[in-house]
Amino acid sequence: MKLGKFQRAAMLLAGSLAAFAAVGQAAPRTRPAPQAPSPGASPAAAPAAGTPGPSAAPLDLPSNPAFLGDTDTSVRKATAIVNGTVITGTDVDQRLALIVIANGGQIPAEEMQRLRQQVLRNLVDETLQIQAAAAQDIKIEPAEVDAYFARYAQGFGKSAQDFAAYLRANGSSAGSVKRQIQGEMAWSRLQRNKIEPFVNVSEDEVKSVIARLNAARGTQEYKVSEIFLSATPETASTVRANADRIVQQLRGGASFLAYARQFSEASTAARGGELGWVQAEQLPDQLATAVKALPIGAVSDPIAIPGGFSILLVADTKQILTADPRDAVLSLKQVSVPISTGMTKEQAQAKVQELVQTSQTMGGCGGAEAAAQKIGAEVVSNDQVKVRDLPPLLQNSLLALGVGQATAPFGSMQDKISVLVLCGRDDPAPVTTVSYDQVYNQLAEARVNMRAQRYLRDLRRDAVVDYR
Repeated sequence: MKLGKFQRAAMLLAGSLAAFAAVGQAAPRTRPAPQAPSPGASPAAAPAAGTPGPSAAPLDLPSNPAFLGDTDTSVRKATAIVNGTVITGTDVDQRLALIVIANGGQIPAEEMQRLRQQVLRNLVDETLQIQAAAAQDIKIEPAEVDAYFARYAQGFGKSAQDFAAYLRANGSSAGSVKRQIQGEMAWSRLQRNKIEPFVNVSEDEVKSVIARLNAARGTQEYKVSEIFLSATPETASTVRANADRIVQQLRGGASFLAYARQFSEASTAARGGELGWVQAEQLPDQLATAVKALPIGAVSDPIAIPGGFSILLVADTKQILTADPRDAVLSLKQVSVPISTGMTKEQAQAKVQELVQTSQTMGGCGGAEAAAQKIGAEVVSNDQVKVRDLPPLLQNSLLALGVGQATAPFGSMQDKISVLVLCGRDDPAPVTTVSYDQVYNQLAEARVNMRAQRYLRDLRRDAVVDYR
């Protein structure tokens, strides 16, 4: 099992500074170390223990003070103690802030308490996973976590220090993200060391799957992500209600990857819930039916399956063992004209028409820079753009173009208008075989996931958790 990669559009920057909450934390008060007397000082020069110094005035204190209001201003109070490990309210707040950021700060106030409870449950599970790994002498060195955090920050174009400052400004912290990284690393290594060696996939099973894939050549395949919430008959109604709320947030624009990382109880959570490319027939019947009915980019209703509920996202589709035109790699130039704030609607429309005329007469990519300079446009080039990574409308437009042709203009009349010029296209090679290793790994991973879920259930059952 590999720790899932953090992806740019995912966990945090799906949000905005609407969730900004600058938190000022007072430095903890520390007791000064006793100072040695200076040379030549008389012992009598130092005040006796308990005796006020020269500048101290007597305090008028009641003998039995009664505190008023919230006394928890400087103490990190335990919210839960998991086998002796403390989870504080601050831990919950900072992890909750990640969800608020990922949701663009648009979480209704009435949802926050439910989310707090879910985050607390996740932190309990994370603590159990870290403890289970430590019990097996699996150590995650701080330097490993710091290095991963730095790579994570680079994905957002920030240094580790700048990214930590961004998190603090939004009510979270680098420490909260690093703890989640530590938990994912620990759980992944525990599975690799203690579960994977005992998972067997026979050669006959792999060959059987390959035969089915060959027989299904040309049929549909789906790129699926999941959020799995476990439930028992006693908790089913509550978990279903939670799942309904999560679906509502996702359909409102929340990041699926972020919610999968925070809420999903499947081992795919570390990858943002990504299952990869699957056939509908490889999924349980309930999930297969939902996947076939979902359009690209759509999120399913909660689906009842044995052990809980699943929420699915279909990110893409393709045909099995068939070269897909959307796997073509394009060389593109983007020509963009800025729209000034003070422009009238007529002036902006004139700019659009000028860009259209220029893109049609500039002679293809070779004349793009010179033509753009004449109309005050900018040009950006990219030689490694896969068609399926583009928005669906642009995919269809570009697949219909010949080399040197440009798309219709797109963009915003309040920002800039662009066209894409097709400079070259490398079509995908025909698909003739199925990878034995890929099929083997998919079968093995499914079995590891199942055992990992049972392992975590056992850890929960045997844990001593004291909620405060």
